[in-house]
Amino acid sequence: MAPTRPISADAPTLTLKPGTAWSDAWQRCLTTTPEAFRADRVLNLWAASWQQDGRALTATSPVDGTPIAGPPRLDAPTAQQAVRASLDQHRAWRHIPLAERSARVSATLDALTEHRELLALLLVWEIGKPWRLAQADVDRAIDGVRWYVDNIDRLLADRTPLPGPVSNIASWNYPMSVLVHAMLVQALAGNAVIAKTPTDGGVACLTLACALAAREGIPLTLLSGSGSELSAPLVRSPEIGCVSFVGGRDTGARIATEVADLGKRHILEQEGLNTWGIWNFTDWPSLTAVIPKLFDYGKQRCTAYPRFVVQRSAFDEFLSAYLPAVRSLRTGHPLAVADPADPLPTLDFGPLINAAKAKELADQVTEAIDRGAIPLHRGSTADARFLPGQDTGAYLHPVTLLNPPPSSPLHHAEPFGPVDTIVLVDTEAELLAAMNASNGALVATLSTDDPATYERLAPQIRAFKTGHGTPRSRGDRDELFGGFGASWRGAFVGGELLVRAVTDGPAGERLPGNFPDYHLMP
Repeated sequence: MAPTRPISADAPTLTLKPGTAWSDAWQRCLTTTPEAFRADRVLNLWAASWQQDGRALTATSPVDGTPIAGPPRLDAPTAQQAVRASLDQHRAWRHIPLAERSARVSATLDALTEHRELLALLLVWEIGKPWRLAQADVDRAIDGVRWYVDNIDRLLADRTPLPGPVSNIASWNYPMSVLVHAMLVQALAGNAVIAKTPTDGGVACLTLACALAAREGIPLTLLSGSGSELSAPLVRSPEIGCVSFVGGRDTGARIATEVADLGKRHILEQEGLNTWGIWNFTDWPSLTAVIPKLFDYGKQRCTAYPRFVVQRSAFDEFLSAYLPAVRSLRTGHPLAVADPADPLPTLDFGPLINAAKAKELADQVTEAIDRGAIPLHRGSTADARFLPGQDTGAYLHPVTLLNPPPSSPLHHAEPFGPVDTIVLVDTEAELLAAMNASNGALVATLSTDDPATYERLAPQIRAFKTGHGTPRSRGDRDELFGGFGASWRGAFVGGELLVRAVTDGPAGERLPGNFPDYHLMP
């Protein structure tokens, strides 16, 4: 039986904000884009038509266990038909004038803006994002693609679409600002686009977004299915011009091997242990201020910072700055209010993506402590905002461990949840070794008072972006993004590089990226 929230005599009784129930969101989807939804399921989109095929699975919301729409999973032969149909769309779309492509993408952005709140509400229910962060995910997708529309003439100078469509396989955590954003830019650049819905959540949000884009004539294909079934058609098919993947290292490594064997264009963003180093540092108020922001969405982000590498002589001061901040974190049901007229709560995070992930992390924490890790902080349900009796199985409160043992996954891998680990070091060499523990990362930060020390040490940190006392992120608009080591394979993206990654340039062009036969920084 899933854990439930007891009713505290001291806490106000919370209720679901009127108009925000899953049934409300679902009815709005049926009304807004009836072509893409049925009363009991979502549809797949291929061959420019919404198809009632595949085996529709049941699903539950991580928020409180509410039954929600699951993915309509296709088999491999049907997915192969969809890929061939996408190639036909691609061959027509690549000849559509750029001005018309831009107009259609702009119209899509207007439609996404009109339905912004519904898209955000779907993100709350499907992947557990608090309202503020769900809205931000939608806004970043819209604003980011508008930048490309405004600059596409310059970005496409002397470039042509790829020979075949772009195939996207992405994780569940940023359906709009990562996946939909990439899909619309790929289409703007002249490609038909295929996307697999993430297995763990986001299918209704993506279906609504793709329905709005399809109405404007954007050549999108949206498919659901297991990785084992769809990997061959979406990765190995000769029709595919580029494979774009966002996810874990194990799956990414398998795809990297396949695309390298085929010589296929690829963009593979994989996880890494992003670290925050503390060395000869005294500006503790600035650290206290930033700690809560690092827990956005429960650290379920590819650019989260789960590891602090701290100079041993400064550990007491670090704890004095860190612990009050982590104790201030607010979590709970994203749609729970004390009064129906109240605004939705401002939370740092809600549930993890599912109860299985919460249990997996809780078990890893317990095992790490049993093997010698020292618990410095463990959050409590006392201050969390829950509905009376709700299912809380997907919630994990913040945990901080000192010196996780080398045998623990928390020592070397990204936890993808609100678990911080701290490692103490005494020398600069130890600092760098600890910050480079995962053979490459997407981001890192070094907090040090001396600019010269930062300039000397930062180039030795194996991260694509390194901040001086400030967190780094994927970035928006013209900011580049990639990874070092095992955290990235293939072409880098962001700004002009995203367009270059999904188009062909001059003969003999070498794209910036991490390829089997070369590594080229922008």
